Amino acid sequence: MPAPRVCVLRAPGTNCDPETAFAFENCGGRPERVHLFRLLEQPTLLDEFQVLCVPGGFSYGDDIGAGVIFGSELRTRLGDAVQRFLQADKLALGICNGFQTLLKAGVLPGGAAGWSTGGREQATATLTWNNNGKYTARWVRLRVAAANNVFLRGMTEIDVPIAHAEGRLVVSDPALIEQWRSSGQVALQYIPWAGTDGASHPVNERWAANPNGAVGDIAGLGDPSGRVLGLMPHPERFLFATQHPHWTRLGMKGEGAGMQVFRNAVEYFR
Repeated sequence: MPAPRVCVLRAPGTNCDPETAFAFENCGGRPERVHLFRLLEQPTLLDEFQVLCVPGGFSYGDDIGAGVIFGSELRTRLGDAVQRFLQADKLALGICNGFQTLLKAGVLPGGAAGWSTGGREQATATLTWNNNGKYTARWVRLRVAAANNVFLRGMTEIDVPIAHAEGRLVVSDPALIEQWRSSGQVALQYIPWAGTDGASHPVNERWAANPNGAVGDIAGLGDPSGRVLGLMPHPERFLFATQHPHWTRLGMKGEGAGMQVFRNAVEYFR
């Protein structure tokens, strides 16, 4: 089967598209960095791809909130194209600002089941400012909580970096968390990060397992089908062992754990 085509959709302010495209290409995919304006001119272009990935960065400068404008463009001006994509046997991934975009567009948490091309339903979840009120960049450890998610197959735990100011997931009703858990949508959760000696760091502001205060320790959220994933951490920044801050002490070699996220997507179509 031909290699799946991947639309790495960027907008003004996106800055993680080159390494994200590289990750897909390294795993056998055929990525193309597509500017949002090009897709707005020709929405049917999205039909030619099997994977949609919205990478990280600061779309539209986060001027009125992270992912708000980008998400609005997806919902209002590209609604039909996105709806067709979600209803097909295809995959969608949002990383950091991409997660913010998919959530604020309404793609997550419902995926195709929750998407509407009409007016925006009342939002039940959003990503907002970290509890510490500032941009936070560090490594975290994640537990895979959704075995049914395509992007996370074969994974249990992963070290990966974060870099965001608005990564705290909040919900309008705490009951939503249990609903997401029962439907396999809580995809990734923050857990204590082990040091070079294998011991967990003490819980303090610097090494808190949940660095932004997200409800339910949620770092990533999927849709009910398992074909959509949004996550705040950056798997494209851990493609090789040498990118880990303790790779020499831990004797790490070869690929980084983040590579599997992209390989899973490519292998879904083989």
